[in-house]
Amino acid sequence: MGIGNKPIDDGNYLFTPEEMAEFVQREPGAKPYFRRWLGADEFLNGYERRFLWLGDAEPAALKALPLAMARVAAVRKFRADSKSPPTRKLAETPRRFHVEFMPDKDFLVIPKVSSERRNYIPIGYFKPDTLASDLLFIVPHATAYHFGVLSSSMHNAWMRTVAGRLESRYRYSVHIVYNNFPWPQDVPEEKRLAVTRAAQAVLSAR
Repeated sequence: MGIGNKPIDDGNYLFTPEEMAEFVQREPGAKPYFRRWLGADEFLNGYERRFLWLGDAEPAALKALPLAMARVAAVRKFRADSKSPPTRKLAETPRRFHVEFMPDKDFLVIPKVSSERRNYIPIGYFKPDTLASDLLFIVPHATAYHFGVLSSSMHNAWMRTVAGRLESRYRYSVHIVYNNFPWPQDVPEEKRLAVTRAAQAVLSAR
């Protein structure tokens, strides 16, 4: 488990679907570079945002995208003007994230903070075309079985016992909650399949 992507972009690469549509209308060549963006708030409250990810774009292709390059210039300036030396250093690579974590297969997301009023902490299961923010923890290469175990009442009971709190909300942790979780060992195949089927039923209901 690790944290998601940390842009430090002053919002220059983030778009609502409407803002993205307007941007693409003005610069159609930018459309392939937009990806779904998922932060904790977007995940918990179910709304969409898009991210203009230019980190892997070829320099020759970027020359044909002046509006996108204007966003790159704005990010470079924002980072260069920072009082933080590490952030100023990042101005040298304005198309890259500060922290990058992009699984190449299905992955789970868990919000760093969620309401104590929930019986189960929200956990999502996503494809690699989604970019997750650093307000989410990521479990890469996850299966429906992993989703099922982490969504179980057993794991939630463990989380409520050992997790920290932000005010009264649950504060999930890699080192305290996840790494110390007594993951079931030597699980018989029929029980593994039962967990997988139950997890798939949850995902199908969603």
